[in-house]
Amino acid sequence: MKLSRLWQPRHPAFWMMLALNALSSLLGWIVHTRELALPAALVVALFALGNAGLGLLLAFRLMREEPTKPE
Repeated sequence: MKLSRLWQPRHPAFWMMLALNALSSLLGWIVHTRELALPAALVVALFALGNAGLGLLLAFRLMREEPTKPE
């Protein structure tokens, strides 16, 4: 696995990884700064953790694959 393979703007998984990580950061910020009821806070926190996990999965997949060749 090479960290340099993470940067693949032509690969759709790259953009999905960025979107999921940005969304998990936003959801984490909402849980931290807003006064939410406990069930709502748990749901938002679970979504944030799920998004972060999927983003990490995509990042590991991108690092294992060969970069796509430009056409």
